[in-house]
Amino acid sequence: MDREFAEPLDVEALARGVNMSAGHLSRQFKLAYGESPYSYLMTRRIERAMALLRRGDLSVTEVCFAVGCSSLGTFSTRFTELVGMPPSAYRREATRTELPTCVVKAVTRPVRNREAQVNASHLV
Repeated sequence: MDREFAEPLDVEALARGVNMSAGHLSRQFKLAYGESPYSYLMTRRIERAMALLRRGDLSVTEVCFAVGCSSLGTFSTRFTELVGMPPSAYRREATRTELPTCVVKAVTRPVRNREAQVNASHLV
């Protein structure tokens, strides 16, 4: 999932690959990672989207499809839940920062099950 985040998630195929049922794989995955396979994949997609938005050369729609999301509405909703602001606002704020990319990436990494920061003051 980390490497092929733009591909559709097929829990059944993943489960077959490790000789488990899909339900058992999902339960074991949640025990190991603290979230379901789908939530984990969406977190990785949002993380990649953040990097693409920081570059500033792609529109929000282009980023949405580049990371494997098929619905701009779902992408925007998930992005806002994890990051604390809509993708368009993140793009505006992130392109203004003068911090090194590696610092920005470490500070803004999305973490599910944690309340997102309401603003991007930590970027400026």
